[in-house]
Amino acid sequence: MTPDVFRQTEIAVIWDFDKTLIPGYMQEPLFRYYRVDPDQFWREVRFLPQYLKEQGAELVSEDSIYLNHILTYVRAGVFSGLNNALLRQLGMELSFFPGLPEFFSAVKERIHCNPRYQKHEIRVEHYVVSTGLRQMILGSSIAKYVDGVWGCEFVEHLPGPGFLSKTPTVVENEKRVIRDIAYVLDNTTKTRAIFEINKGVNKFPEIDVNSNIPKDDRRIPFENMIYIADGPSDVPVFSLINQNGGRTFAVYQRGSDEGFRQAVELQRQGRVQAFGEANYEPETLTYMWIMHAVEDIAGNIVKRREAALQTKVGKPPRHLED
Repeated sequence: MTPDVFRQTEIAVIWDFDKTLIPGYMQEPLFRYYRVDPDQFWREVRFLPQYLKEQGAELVSEDSIYLNHILTYVRAGVFSGLNNALLRQLGMELSFFPGLPEFFSAVKERIHCNPRYQKHEIRVEHYVVSTGLRQMILGSSIAKYVDGVWGCEFVEHLPGPGFLSKTPTVVENEKRVIRDIAYVLDNTTKTRAIFEINKGVNKFPEIDVNSNIPKDDRRIPFENMIYIADGPSDVPVFSLINQNGGRTFAVYQRGSDEGFRQAVELQRQGRVQAFGEANYEPETLTYMWIMHAVEDIAGNIVKRREAALQTKVGKPPRHLED
């Protein structure tokens, strides 16, 4: 693959999930299914870091410790039989904010139907980058509208020591349940996903995210990105996108005074460029801001490409006049 493979004509609209696309947290269908009190579960999660430190663990990842607690509930039989297939099934129960998922298609169509943008083959890609459960997102109604999902994953089968040199044994009647954590995304490592989108790792796995790739040779430049999220936990990504010329937008749930104040504070601190209600219906501020941002980026792509073309082609020679 050569550097000129990437035309840099893609626009990435990157979304957080909980409280950005859906009200509340995606684990709610899981708690309903097993009749578990969510307040008790999250209260335990909040106290886990302190408890584990008292037991001798000096470093505890507070963002992702809830994954371990889910596994604890599985081993205790509270989440009996929980597997990835069930997580996908529960994802179908998730309800989205007004205007979704139709807004995802509307954004793509806005660019696709404009001849000026299509001349340069500009298109929009939607990505979800979440510290939540990837399988639940993939089971939700939004999944078919997105071009990629980053989230936490569980593994159902753990090979034993020396498995590479032994004949695998398959237990036919073994019940599939989640047994360990396969992939973790926390508030800070979300930025890794952004770099993977930036460099094209998600489309070309042969590219290593740590490879030194000049900015002009990356698949989606940061200035072609829009990041939409709800809170302070997204500050690392907001900062990365802002510092590199991208667009940032915070959302809050209608009627939530706390959410509104949080969004105001994010803008006051320069973390986000604008904010609005988590309503993606036509004529809302959020709808119009994102649409305008996408078209503005598309317009800038056109200008860059036309300027580059003029530079390479140059002006035709003319006859000298007497």
